[in-house]
Amino acid sequence: MMTTIALPRPVDTSSDGVSRRGPRQINADAVATRTGLGRTAFVVADGIGDHLLAARAARVAAGTAAATAVREGAAAGLLAARRELHAQFDQERADCVLVVAVLPPVDRPEAHCDVAWVGDCRAYRWNGRVLQQVTTDHTLAEFWRNQDRPVTARMEHVVMDSVRTATEADLGRASFPFAAGRLLLCTDGVHKALDITRIKAVLADSARPGEAANTLVDTAHRTGGTDNATAIVADRHLA
Repeated sequence: MMTTIALPRPVDTSSDGVSRRGPRQINADAVATRTGLGRTAFVVADGIGDHLLAARAARVAAGTAAATAVREGAAAGLLAARRELHAQFDQERADCVLVVAVLPPVDRPEAHCDVAWVGDCRAYRWNGRVLQQVTTDHTLAEFWRNQDRPVTARMEHVVMDSVRTATEADLGRASFPFAAGRLLLCTDGVHKALDITRIKAVLADSARPGEAANTLVDTAHRTGGTDNATAIVADRHLA
């Protein structure tokens, strides 16, 4: 006699985000989410500079990326954001970096989470035991590390690509199974202030996405972070 074992299936996705101004004049970070066709797109953007154009660019790019990504995928969302920045702003200062992640429908646990990014916003994947950094920073520091060259602290803050300047070939891309777990998207105001051990501890100790996002942002500022800090946390639960 054959016995059938019912495997747990994802039944729900919950998420929350927090963005706070650091010791800056303007919070030029932005977040956006969009749901459609059973998928959910999450975007975190970081305006380049401490001025209104940077903040506006981040908001426009985040909203555009989310709206397109939920239909066409993460990379398509980022390229749509690039086109929109060029269409709406004729000044090069209107620019940002961002990361976009698209979660598959809950009724397709075999499907993959789709991620695209440019610059130094990051995505992390937490499965309850291991925290994995999904993205690789597009910074001068990371470029020199790959060449086995010495790196200075200043290089960590110099991005090689941005939404406005990146071509399709410049985009970072990743894809991985995401039947269940926790996803974190954040700006460098979080990950430059908190090392991966501290981020892992917060994700492990926080029961809800909002609690995790709030703790990450608050801790980044309390530990001396000098930038705006933004985080989105999304959970996918099993039955």
